[in-house]
Amino acid sequence: MIESGEIKVNGKVVTELGYQVNPNDTVKYGNRVLNKEKMVYLLLNKPKDFITTTEDPDERKTVMDLVKSACEQRIYPVGRLDRNTTGLLLLTNDGELAEKMAHPSNNVKKVYQVELDKPITKADYQKIIDGVELEDGKVTIDDLAIVSSDGTTLGLEIHLGRNRIVRRLFEHLGYEVIKLDRVVYAGLTKKDLPRGKWRFLNEKEVITLKYLI
Repeated sequence: MIESGEIKVNGKVVTELGYQVNPNDTVKYGNRVLNKEKMVYLLLNKPKDFITTTEDPDERKTVMDLVKSACEQRIYPVGRLDRNTTGLLLLTNDGELAEKMAHPSNNVKKVYQVELDKPITKADYQKIIDGVELEDGKVTIDDLAIVSSDGTTLGLEIHLGRNRIVRRLFEHLGYEVIKLDRVVYAGLTKKDLPRGKWRFLNEKEVITLKYLI
């Protein structure tokens, strides 16, 4: 469109592909004024049985169904939660932030509440603390705590972003994960955010998020 002369900046046709547009410039495509898209940051407390994708060919419920009335902008999930995993999920149209948050080198912290089919043993607890070798490499966690008196519910802090990493970690040691809930994501919590509901991040949270990574 630029090369064919369809784009005007301040009333003049610009055909230079590397032309820098200033914030106060008026950019037009034909008679339509183009505006920079507003960045949107939305936090969802994902329920069970919703898949983390923008669309599904099998017409299963997706997280986009829960936020379809949230904004005009086209937002998408940052990373993913399994269909049966609940908890915090960030959706945005800020591609740069999404890429940074998803990249393993940025060590974005996540805290999960894990409910197991049986109490964890002292030996397995120590194995997780020390690091467990899976088929795609060693899993090193940041913190682990038993949060129920019967030893079946644990709090686990991790920054790795590998596929189904928490479930695979416990399955490797012979446990079935009954419930998995992400309760903290990059410093954001579920405070005042019921299951299935969403809210926009405030300005302070967005600044903190960008500062973290």
